[in-house]
Amino acid sequence: MATREQSIAVAVSGLKVAQRRALVPPFPGPQLPAREATILIVDAEEVSRRVLKAMLRNNPYRILETDRPTEALAILEKENIDLLIIDLVMPEMSGPELCRRVKSDERHHFTPILMLTNVGGSQNEIEGITAGADEFLTKPLHPEVVRTRVRALLRNKAAVDSLEEAETILFALAQAVEARDEYTMGHCQRLADYSVALGKALGLSDEELLALHRGGYLHDIGKVAIPDAILYKTGPLTSEEWQVMKSHTLKGEEICRPMKTLAPVLPIIRHHHERWDGTGYPDGLKGEKIPLLARILQTADVYDALTTARPYKPALSPEEAFKTMEEEARRGWRDAELLALFREISETLPSLTSVAKSLEAMHRHVSSK
Repeated sequence: MATREQSIAVAVSGLKVAQRRALVPPFPGPQLPAREATILIVDAEEVSRRVLKAMLRNNPYRILETDRPTEALAILEKENIDLLIIDLVMPEMSGPELCRRVKSDERHHFTPILMLTNVGGSQNEIEGITAGADEFLTKPLHPEVVRTRVRALLRNKAAVDSLEEAETILFALAQAVEARDEYTMGHCQRLADYSVALGKALGLSDEELLALHRGGYLHDIGKVAIPDAILYKTGPLTSEEWQVMKSHTLKGEEICRPMKTLAPVLPIIRHHHERWDGTGYPDGLKGEKIPLLARILQTADVYDALTTARPYKPALSPEEAFKTMEEEARRGWRDAELLALFREISETLPSLTSVAKSLEAMHRHVSSK
């Protein structure tokens, strides 16, 4: 069985490779995806499909085709499509309507679409682009123009895929750290749920809610750099060990900083251990100088820590946890307004109620061992 250090080394190595693919092209100029790209052509006219395939036949593409938009949607459910080439006018539904159907599915939100038409005019192009098409060409098609546009769209898709790969590795690494301790199993998911619920109650934007969800998983990823002897020590830490433990916030920020898509999450990772009175770490921020998203996640984090059994303490009931946190707010450690709102939604929001029941069941199971 691999050691913790070996598992982390493998994950970090994969992350660095994915980051290099996403952020640093190996050499300048147009690049094709490493794997064979799959292109789906959707056009009611067989002649048009045949012409397109002829234009692309000397390239390393896997080409699928259909004359019906509904069949195209079925193919998208079964195949990993890298590029859609669709006609503006088709039976069953128009090209723009197919665009909207495809782009409304988050699984295909970043799948590029090249729309073609026999009818010129800016209005058609505006309609296609507004519906979600990434490029728009008017027939008759110039073969080299088609090939150039296809290469560009596939290059962008490959870059997006590399970013997703790097994010996937990061999340897997965070969950691997969590999974080593049976007492913290499910902690990341609960934090994501609690934080998003509190963010919704505050009326935050979708981008902020996404950052909170990601922060639930990545807030403690810096602990991969903390030695096991310190991370899993059952007794009190020495002052030197405590300094090492506190460094996980900075290490986590350092790990995630190369991922531009995770920029909104970095303040959560760095500042989720600050305190309202300025006595927290790593920067001693005070009051509203602590980023709001970090304060939201901290509220959820403290609640989950209190209501979860650990080797050094029993689990508190939700009511006991809130009383403890309210006392900490009076001592100046917590954002009292956020805490009050979190307590309110914990009593009314079904998702938090169900999670609380699951926690109580888990605590009973752990206590019975």
